[in-house]
Amino acid sequence: MGISLGPSRAPAGNDGNPALQSLKSGVAKRVNRVAIVFSGGPAPAANAVIAAAATSFLEAGIEVLGIFHGYTNLQDYDPSGHPMVPSEHYRPLAPADIRGIRNTRGIIIGTARVNPGAGIETPSDLLDPQKTERLAKIHHALFDLEVDALISIGGDDTLKTANYLYEYQRHHVAEENRVRIVHLPKTIDNDYRGIDFTFGFFTAVDVMAKELLNLRADCIATSSYFIVETMGRKAGWLSYGVAIAGEASMVVSTEDVQGDMAIEEARVDQVTGDKTVELRLSITALVDGIVDIILERERRDQYYGTVVLAEGLAELLPQNASAGLPRDEHGHIRLAAFDLAKVVCDRVQVRYEERTGKRKKVRHIQLGYESRCAPPHAFDVMLASQLGIGAYRALVEERLDGHMVSVSGQLDLHYIEFSKLINPQTLLTEVRLIPNGSDFHRLARFLEAQTGRFHAWSPGPRLEPESEKPSE
Repeated sequence: MGISLGPSRAPAGNDGNPALQSLKSGVAKRVNRVAIVFSGGPAPAANAVIAAAATSFLEAGIEVLGIFHGYTNLQDYDPSGHPMVPSEHYRPLAPADIRGIRNTRGIIIGTARVNPGAGIETPSDLLDPQKTERLAKIHHALFDLEVDALISIGGDDTLKTANYLYEYQRHHVAEENRVRIVHLPKTIDNDYRGIDFTFGFFTAVDVMAKELLNLRADCIATSSYFIVETMGRKAGWLSYGVAIAGEASMVVSTEDVQGDMAIEEARVDQVTGDKTVELRLSITALVDGIVDIILERERRDQYYGTVVLAEGLAELLPQNASAGLPRDEHGHIRLAAFDLAKVVCDRVQVRYEERTGKRKKVRHIQLGYESRCAPPHAFDVMLASQLGIGAYRALVEERLDGHMVSVSGQLDLHYIEFSKLINPQTLLTEVRLIPNGSDFHRLARFLEAQTGRFHAWSPGPRLEPESEKPSE
């Protein structure tokens, strides 16, 4: 596979292929070479989606480049100062590279969490050459690599980046020189609009639910509680799934921050000066709610339990509690560094003693990282494989650009325009939350109320010695 690494190449034009057909944005040229980029956190079945996509194109005689570590090197591309070096920044994928990897752990091309669109907040920013400098470098790199189409794999922030690149090209790049883009949804959080389930979700639920059941058995043996923080930044699908499958006594996610669990906080937009009132998490109400559950269970002679919290609750803390917390490249709080489970655990112990005059052993743990590269669940492998093949069908058979590949029903493929998934004013993706009162929401509420209700028996209350630190 010959790869051009020169500073530029002749503009790609109509090569006479009769299969060219019109798109809304113009004419789709034939795909001769595609690049695959995986960005954001790992997810089980990552290699399944890469393998299926690459195999589909290779079988059709189309070259495939695997770009290493997301957009890290693409966004810094310079033909003379920072070129794209084979085997260091990318690899032309051959059938032998992807054979037998469908069920393997990890990501063969690596990943990274970078934000090439940092500073872009409105459509007008896409016209600013300074704010789009990294997008220009990405396009330049792909163009010089003679890439005709890009397969983006990642979460909502990666979809946002794919849309930035698509819109940047619409405004700044001649049509015959554009790199077409399709996006494949990936997140263990399962909070994507436009698709029912994302690959990796069921594996992550399974791995963490089994850990939760182990912790539950420990709690029964020691008459104690575990506060378990799971991944799930913006929505509760993952935490709810883990709680349901892991028989938790209580689960709380971002969707539950309402009513008594919420406080109102006024915020002022630093740019416009507009004032808004937002609902923020009341830690006091959350802690009292957990203690209420503990006391209710004790009245039923159940002195143990697990409480699952979605990590995204930390992003709903009042400003005075979240100020100064470390943030990632996309401006999100680094949730693992905050350790919400420990904060809540310590307060639950104090509040329990205030209300009862007794001590209670409550411990804390964060779950999530151990699930991201776990051996993939069979359903995740099937789903990821179908999405990978969908990338080929979208680009070659449907000749699409600026679309996300999705499935519904029995893994039936369909394709959604970026414009239907992105807020046109903010250019942000719209997260799918668990609707309050929905069947899934009601399932979790029903099962947490039933957990342990009909148990045969368990050891009675354990007296906690004064010398023991309950949080250890």
